[in-house]
Amino acid sequence: MAILHKFLRRYTDIPALVYMLTEKRITLLDPETWDDKNDSHFLSLYREKNRLQSLLALCFAQHTETYHHWRVFANGASGVCISFKREQLLHAIRKQPGVLTGRVKYLKLPETSGMKPAISDLPFLKRFPFEQENEFRVIFGSREKLSSLDIPIPLGCIDRITLSPWLHPVFSEHVKKTLWKIGGCEQLKIVRSTLISNEDWKNFGDSAVNREQVKSKGRKRRRKWSHKKKFHSS
Repeated sequence: MAILHKFLRRYTDIPALVYMLTEKRITLLDPETWDDKNDSHFLSLYREKNRLQSLLALCFAQHTETYHHWRVFANGASGVCISFKREQLLHAIRKQPGVLTGRVKYLKLPETSGMKPAISDLPFLKRFPFEQENEFRVIFGSREKLSSLDIPIPLGCIDRITLSPWLHPVFSEHVKKTLWKIGGCEQLKIVRSTLISNEDWKNFGDSAVNREQVKSKGRKRRRKWSHKKKFHSS
């Protein structure tokens, strides 16, 4: 699976996308409701051990498009994938005091035997079965009680927006036109994912041949050529 070095992908939904484009801000939220309770537990420990009132987070994928990311993080017709220009996005995010960023490290349970993790590593550790996510994480801790944090970003840090592969093509064109009407979004590249229905892949399948028939025809051609060669040499 290809790792992205120049881009970060954020899988989310259309309401979050519209908010981001309209407000020109990206939002960190409380991870308490995350599906992976091991993950949210480590983040809670980090908050408690640092005597913080709040810990907010935002996750990105460092991989190219996968079915797993769509199904888990942007399922259904309203899902979207926002591809950011990595350095431009992180430059904007790191202007926010108190923000920490880093790649997530994946550990197998046997590796943790006898190991005591550093408190500073807790937000960036996950179990090995999640390794395919290849996650990059942004966190923000505060001694104030916060439910979210908006960080200003330039729209120029967006490389492209990919709409859900489950969004009907008729509706996708309407969604594109609606997003382009948002101020400053006229030139954004917006496409619909073809992950689960790609014409080039289908055409590749359509071109399939019976290899035994091909081999048989090849043998017949070779015998015919050999016969002609013998005839002309005699």
